[in-house]
Amino acid sequence: MARLIECVPNFSEGRRPEVVDALAHAISSVPGVFLLDRTQDPDHNRCVLTFAGESRAVTDAMDAAVGVALERIDMERHTGQHPRLGAVDVVPFVPLGETTMDEAVALARAFGRRIAERYDLPVFFYALAAARPEREVLADIRRPEYEGMKDLIGTPGHEPDAGPARMHPSAGATVVGARPFLIAYNINLETPDVGLAKRIAAQVRERGGGLPRVQAKGFYLEDLDCAQVSMNLLDFTVTPLWRVWEEVVRLAGAEGVTVRESELIGLMPLRAFTDVADHAGVPGDLPVEERLPQAADWLRLCDFDPTMALELRLEAATRDRVGP
Repeated sequence: MARLIECVPNFSEGRRPEVVDALAHAISSVPGVFLLDRTQDPDHNRCVLTFAGESRAVTDAMDAAVGVALERIDMERHTGQHPRLGAVDVVPFVPLGETTMDEAVALARAFGRRIAERYDLPVFFYALAAARPEREVLADIRRPEYEGMKDLIGTPGHEPDAGPARMHPSAGATVVGARPFLIAYNINLETPDVGLAKRIAAQVRERGGGLPRVQAKGFYLEDLDCAQVSMNLLDFTVTPLWRVWEEVVRLAGAEGVTVRESELIGLMPLRAFTDVADHAGVPGDLPVEERLPQAADWLRLCDFDPTMALELRLEAATRDRVGP
């Protein structure tokens, strides 16, 4: 891959398809941008768009999406299970190909200042772009959520890194950062007991003494009538996907509950899939198009498509753009 940047913005809208369509259109309309994935969840009331391209095209596309979000999303009316600070809740930049992390950090900070000035929007920097050590972890910044941050913003320890020291009247605040590839991965349980999901999450996450580089929360999904363990794998080379699956299965089984399925939010690197295939005993000499479905079956991964692997999705998007 050439010098590319991936951007995976999370917007506080998952119930109005027309708004998600408008966000996706704003991004895909920018020349040089490849919109790779879009997911939305009504319980979390959140959508995630994944796109990539050269840095200028990616930041122009993200700027356009911010404008749409501020026009169409009102945080005063927003409800949902997922923690959030604003309409454009978090904007991570991920270096791909020959792009360095230092370049991604500089890009994130420049973009954060750009939207802070253009939209009069308070912006916090996180992960490797954090301006303060205590802001490296997204959950630490977002803990007060939108309602709490309205009272806290501007007070000592809660000043934004760019923009006004007050919440935007309808869009709240935005968190911008640079980070390595993150896998957003959820496991649904065969029970509506959200208490169990929260107990499992507490045991799985790194801060609870669980799996390294894993964040986790427990939710109830009304549309599926089940509890969910929702996780972020911050480094799948440290804790691979198969290890997370096995641990949640073990912890649920210890309380007499089985696991229904798992789901991927967005994309993940091809290597993360092949790691699962290796662990599951899928022969390594098979073509990748045969290994990936078997890995997905082992994880009970719903709505699987081989191009959930980032490299395959980007290859397909590039081929489609160029044409035969």
